[in-house]
Amino acid sequence: MNTDDRPPVTVIGLGAMGKALAGAFLDNGHPTTVWNRTEGKGRELVERGATEAATAAEAIAASPVVVVCVLDYDAVREILGAPGTVTGLLAGRTLVNLTNGTPRQARELARWVSGRGADYLDGGVMAVPPMIGNPGSLVLCSGSPGAFTAHEGTLSALGAVDYLGEDAGRASLYDIALLSAMYGMFGGFLQAVALTGSERIPATEFTPLVVSWLNAMLTSLPAMAKAYDANDHSATTSNLGMQATGFVNLLETGRDQGVSTELLKPMGALLDRGVAANRGDDGLSALIDLLRTGPASATDPASATDPAKGADPAKGADPARATDPARATDAGSHDVVSHHLGSE
Repeated sequence: MNTDDRPPVTVIGLGAMGKALAGAFLDNGHPTTVWNRTEGKGRELVERGATEAATAAEAIAASPVVVVCVLDYDAVREILGAPGTVTGLLAGRTLVNLTNGTPRQARELARWVSGRGADYLDGGVMAVPPMIGNPGSLVLCSGSPGAFTAHEGTLSALGAVDYLGEDAGRASLYDIALLSAMYGMFGGFLQAVALTGSERIPATEFTPLVVSWLNAMLTSLPAMAKAYDANDHSATTSNLGMQATGFVNLLETGRDQGVSTELLKPMGALLDRGVAANRGDDGLSALIDLLRTGPASATDPASATDPAKGADPAKGADPARATDPARATDAGSHDVVSHHLGSE
């Protein structure tokens, strides 16, 4: 496709991730309009060829595809719910929301956007800003199938795009699940370095062993997933009873070394629960069901668009938050550790 034929894109929110998203669209020849509630953040992008809109309404009117990447869903609601200026402009457009949030929030916003005649795609960017548009960048996407088909080429400017289906909450669910795995890994690393550091072992000396060990352990995950899906938790190596007994040493060593065990205690308690539930002969996959506080359910995409369910984003924002200057700074929220926490 000739760059002159590439559809225009609007990016709302110019934190570190928003700037990276807009830059990738510019680099791929898309006419790009940008807007941020805090003035001055679009200057660098304008120098690269972007158009800076004066208002959110002007930004939305400029493009058929509107990408939003701001601090949180409250910020999305405040922007899109501006009475008489924005909501009436959504009809016929596709809103791509890359703001970090929950599956429930994504489904509610999808319902609200659909009710205003627009298509909705929710996404999670599994990358840090410097990776955007480069190999290794992954965008998880879910929502309107027609909108995804129409705009997949545009979104591919950001990296590989993985469409997860019509349920608007699915991308958010995957995003949060992946982050949960990531923080579990980080927590283990922090504990390990605190332990070795208690005897003045340099972290840089110990870390290569951690990386090698974790890479070896990662190879067990596909088999654990297969066991869970098949509901066959037969232990092929160390069973839960053995692991629960051995786990006590992790707690005791932490106490002996003067290192908090707050990161480890929940896992020890879960292992003990598994043994108490007569699962001591099973493998680790048997613990997954113990984490649930309710039955698993398949989300019906149609129910997510039921007007009787979910809050109206235009009404859901706390007025105090809307006028708090500390909340009024757009910060792209998908940048792994920093991007998901809304760093600027």
